Amino acid sequence: MRLRIRRIPLDTLRENVAVLASSCEALRPEAFQAFKRLEVQHDGRSIIASLDICHDLSMVGPEEIGLTEPAFRRMGLAEGDTVFISPARSPQSLDYVRTKIAGETLSRHQIETIIQDIAGYRYSDMEIAAFLVACAGFLSTDELLHLTFAMAAAGTSLKWDAPIVVDKHCIGGIPGNRTSMIVVPIVAAHGFTMPKTSSRAITSPAGTADTMEVLARVDLTIDEMKEVVGECNGCLIWGGHVNLSPADDILIGVERPLNLDTREQMVASIMSKKKSAGSTHLVIDLPLGPTAKVRDATEAMRLRKLFEFVADRMNLHVEIMVTDGVQPIGRGIGPVLEARDVMAVLANDALAPADLREKSLQLAARVIECDPLVRGGTGYERARHLLETGAAMTCMQKIIDAQGRAPEASAPGPLKADILAHADGVVASVDCLRISQLARLAGAPLDRGAGIDVLKRIGDTVEAGEPLYRIYSAGESHFNFAVEEAEQSNGFALTSAGVPAKVLE
Repeated sequence: MRLRIRRIPLDTLRENVAVLASSCEALRPEAFQAFKRLEVQHDGRSIIASLDICHDLSMVGPEEIGLTEPAFRRMGLAEGDTVFISPARSPQSLDYVRTKIAGETLSRHQIETIIQDIAGYRYSDMEIAAFLVACAGFLSTDELLHLTFAMAAAGTSLKWDAPIVVDKHCIGGIPGNRTSMIVVPIVAAHGFTMPKTSSRAITSPAGTADTMEVLARVDLTIDEMKEVVGECNGCLIWGGHVNLSPADDILIGVERPLNLDTREQMVASIMSKKKSAGSTHLVIDLPLGPTAKVRDATEAMRLRKLFEFVADRMNLHVEIMVTDGVQPIGRGIGPVLEARDVMAVLANDALAPADLREKSLQLAARVIECDPLVRGGTGYERARHLLETGAAMTCMQKIIDAQGRAPEASAPGPLKADILAHADGVVASVDCLRISQLARLAGAPLDRGAGIDVLKRIGDTVEAGEPLYRIYSAGESHFNFAVEEAEQSNGFALTSAGVPAKVLE
C-alpha cells in the first residue's frame, strides 16, 4: 500500500513513530493492531516504526503517512514522496534474545545480528531492555568480546595517518570532572594525535560535549573532524554526530532509566567506541569513592582486569588510573560553570580549581608517557611545562577556532541561591550523586548556565548559615524546585569532634 509522506514536527527521540489517519483507506489501521509496528519502504531503504492512529485529518490525511522527526530524517525523503507500507515482522534476532533470557550463551553470529537490528532501530525499548537485563544476569568473556566487536562494527570506523593515536576516558559518576578539555590541548601541544569524541549528558549535569559546546561547535562531520585534527593534532567533538558505535548510544538510553550499569556492559560500551575511533593507546580514569560508580578497591581491580582483557584482544594499549572519587572535582557543575573552570586552569589563573588542574596534569602525564621518546616518569614535568608556558591554552584556542567558536559568551543563570550549612562543623563527606541530581533539577545541561558552584570541600570548617554551594538557574520553576530539594537534603555531611556526621547534616 502506497501513501504520501507527511512530516510531523514532533521529536520522539530515538524512536521511529509513524502516524496513520483513522480513516485511512489504503490500509485500515485495525489491520496493524496485532503487529503494533509497520515497515516503511522506498527504493531499497526502509525503517521499522511504531504505529499511532490520528483522528485529526488536518494532521494526517487518509492518503498520507505521518513520520515524526527521527523517522522522517532516517528515511531521507521529502514531504509528498510516496512510500510503501506493510506490517513489520519481528526481527529473527529476538529468538536469540529469548535464548539469552533462558540462560544460554550466545554465539558471535547471534550477538552480531542482535546488535545490527538494534542499530537499525528494529527493536522497541522493551525488547532492548529484555536483552540488557538478560546480559546483566550473566555474560561470558567470549560474549563480552563478541558484543564489543559487534558494537564497534555497527557504525563508523575512523582511520588516522599516525603511528600512535591516544585517547583518555573517564567512566563517569563524579560531577565537575571535566579533565578531557584540559588533557586534550596539553597532549595535542605535545604533538600527539588525540581525536577526542565525547558524549552528551544522559543522567549527569554535563557531558564533555555539552561543556565544550559553550566554547565551540561540537557537531562536526567526519571530514570536518579530520580537518581539525590535521590542523591542531586534536579535537573535542560530540561522538554521536560521527556515528561511532551507534548501537551503544541506543543501549545507554535504555540502560540508564533502568539503572543497569554492569561491569561487562560498561567495558563493551567504552571499548567499542575506542576501537571505532581508531585509538591505539588509551588511559582510563576510574574514580573510586563511596558515591562514585566504583565504591571499593576490589571492584576497581575487577574492572581494571576486564578492561585489560578486552584491550589485549583489540590490540589496544590501555592504562587504568584509579583516582580519588570521594567528592566533586573543580568548583563548577553544569556546562557554563565547568567551561569557566577549564579555561581558568588553561590560563594558569591563580584562582583556578587546584584539584582539577592537578588531576588533569596526572592524566595528561600518563598519556604523554605513551610516547617512546619520553622517558618514564618525566611525563608530568612535560605536561606541566606545556600548561605553564601557555602552549596548552594556545592549542585550545586553535581547536576552538578550527571547530567554530561559539557566537556569543554564555553566563551562569541569573537566578541564584546559596545553600547554607545547618550547623557548625567540618565537611565529612559529599554525596556526588545528590549534587549531580540537584544540578540537573536546576536545569543543567539543557540550560547551559544552570548548575552548582561548590564552595566547600571535605575537611573544610563551616559555621551555621555559611554557604556550602550556590545554585544557578534561568527558569523559575527549575530554580525553585532545586532549591527546595537542596534544603531538604543538601548532599553534605558535617561532623565535629565526637559528633556523628548524620546529626549535623
